[in-house]
Amino acid sequence: MDLANDDTHMTQDQACATRVDSLDPARISALAAALGVPDDRARPFWHQIYFWDARPATSLGLDGHPKIGALIPDMGLPRRMWAGGRLHFHAPPTPGQAAQKSTTLLRADRKHGRTGALGLVTLQHEISQDGKLLVSEQQDLIYRAADARSGTPPEAATDETASKTHRFTTTELFRYSALTFNGHRIHYDRDYALNVEGYDGLVVHGPLLAQYLMLMAEDLLGSLSKFDFRATAPLMDHQSVTFCAKPSEDGLMLWARADDGRQCMSATATS
Repeated sequence: MDLANDDTHMTQDQACATRVDSLDPARISALAAALGVPDDRARPFWHQIYFWDARPATSLGLDGHPKIGALIPDMGLPRRMWAGGRLHFHAPPTPGQAAQKSTTLLRADRKHGRTGALGLVTLQHEISQDGKLLVSEQQDLIYRAADARSGTPPEAATDETASKTHRFTTTELFRYSALTFNGHRIHYDRDYALNVEGYDGLVVHGPLLAQYLMLMAEDLLGSLSKFDFRATAPLMDHQSVTFCAKPSEDGLMLWARADDGRQCMSATATS
């Protein structure tokens, strides 16, 4: 198994981590099978299945994620959510060759919002191979208190010009967790999701929703150079979702609409 080499370092004024991975082509094939796409080429967001943060069980928190306190400071807020991101795709990877991921902590702020205390974290990722930049990404994370209240989700638009409805199975959630080495228990441990974090089902991964929107955008535009997304409400495994798109001035507007009309994610894409 080609586990990533971990070379993590911190300086006084910024936190930085670097990982190296051999980009095993079998993982791209496995992702294609999990997503039901017809070929094994690297799709947008391919880097999610590489550069694993594989730690021993003693280094994990109650939620199954690696404990915070090194790259991301501990703000006393245990519930973690992937809130969104901004991606630029510069060049495709060459599978089977080593690539490097460098991560820098851009911000970590503790604030008080309408639903209680929030920790707002932004990470900057840069993926390169043979000295060439492949992907640059800013990833937004939100940390909340254990008893945080849920906000009111926005209603999704219904004026799409293209759409596709999907229902995630527990098998698909498991396979995506395995491919991304994501141990967050809200995606596979129903008792934990319901009784500890207060969800009403297993939670569909935010990046998995974004992946499906990227696939739709790629099908409509032919290629992607930029993709921005924001998670606005969680989607449960017992709900179906409709991925929607319509043309915009620069490319596409996209969103994910749950079967009760909630908007779970919004996005923009540029070719």
